[in-house]
Amino acid sequence: MELVRVTGGASLSGSVRVRGAKNSVLKLMAATLLAEGRSTISNVPDIVDVRIMNELLRRLGCSVTHDREQGVVAIDVPRSPGVRADYELVRAMRASICVLGPLTARCGSAEVALPGGDAIGSRGLDLHQSGLEMLGATVRLSHGYFVASAPDGLTGADIRLDFPSVGATENLVMAATLASGTTVIDNVAREPEIVNICEMLVAMGARIDGIGTSRLTVEGAASLHPVDHEVVGDRIVAGSWAFAATMTGGDVRIDGVNPSHLDVVIEKLELAGATVETAEASLRVRGPKRPVGIRVSTLPYPGFPTDLQPFVIALNSIAEGSGMLTENLFEARWRFVRELARLGAKVRVDGHHALISGVTKLSGAPVEASDIRAGAALVIAGLVAEGVTEVSGVDHIDRGYEHLVEQLLNLGATVERVEVPDPVDVVLHE
Repeated sequence: MELVRVTGGASLSGSVRVRGAKNSVLKLMAATLLAEGRSTISNVPDIVDVRIMNELLRRLGCSVTHDREQGVVAIDVPRSPGVRADYELVRAMRASICVLGPLTARCGSAEVALPGGDAIGSRGLDLHQSGLEMLGATVRLSHGYFVASAPDGLTGADIRLDFPSVGATENLVMAATLASGTTVIDNVAREPEIVNICEMLVAMGARIDGIGTSRLTVEGAASLHPVDHEVVGDRIVAGSWAFAATMTGGDVRIDGVNPSHLDVVIEKLELAGATVETAEASLRVRGPKRPVGIRVSTLPYPGFPTDLQPFVIALNSIAEGSGMLTENLFEARWRFVRELARLGAKVRVDGHHALISGVTKLSGAPVEASDIRAGAALVIAGLVAEGVTEVSGVDHIDRGYEHLVEQLLNLGATVERVEVPDPVDVVLHE
């Protein structure tokens, strides 16, 4: 198995460039299914999830080329794409559910396996199903697949989401672009990634009002056309680097992201003692000698992102005083706490809350990543731990972070990616 081996003590210094957002690019790739022809997506990160989506689109009949060095994916969509997204690929990546809306709208049917992805808690798909049903589709669960049917096409409707779900917002707005009549979707997610996909759909010929607000009005079009589109910078990866600079007392410039997408994150880092300077598409973060504990509650955008929750806990674990984290979105993110405790963190969880008492230094130990963000946060925690920390579950990190080890090396960290025998396999084969 592969793991990341981190030697603590480094203060990160230098610059790092962030490419397009994982939480946007996968949905943009799905949106290409709405139009026959060749669409090109740029600023694409070189991450495993993109490669999985490449293969999923190929199995739907698309021709996909991916220039990983330049960060460009070109997708040629046929006149009649396939409509079945098999479990073999879908189980590895929850975002693959986003092909449900485009396929139903354009092809009149779709069969998408129930998705897998990170182990961070229950994330029901009822909003996807009920929204498509309001647009006139028949949706049922059969043998582990969502089976949607709309042979006569979709029809505009008034939809109100019970929760501003990012995935449901994306699926429904994509479906509505080809529905006859007007669709109004209330209480939608407002993340920059939602704005990014709406901008792409408009460039494809869709008519959408209210972009960036909690209410989207979509006038259905008879057809859309392919486009060239750029992925918005990854605010979560940028935030990860900002926390790393703060925790290590470093000085890091982060390029390729709109700082306004991180307003609440920057506010919390400044409360922790960091100095943050922003420019049009970059920010510079200088960490204190030792951060101060902070209180954070995760909320839908523009609130504090749940994806940065593990980094808050990691920062508070070595901060002066104590800090509090309230998780309002995904209950199973607390799995990260058990691993951080192996490094000597003092965290007490009570329901949705975690109270963290800071220690002067963590202590290196073997730990395991349970999801993308937990993996990256454990690597960064290893930077402020005495001795060596070995993080397994590297495949999670690869799903969302581009060349994490190489970028850490460029910032002065002592870190390596190594392959070691899996002890369980060794025992089983003795």
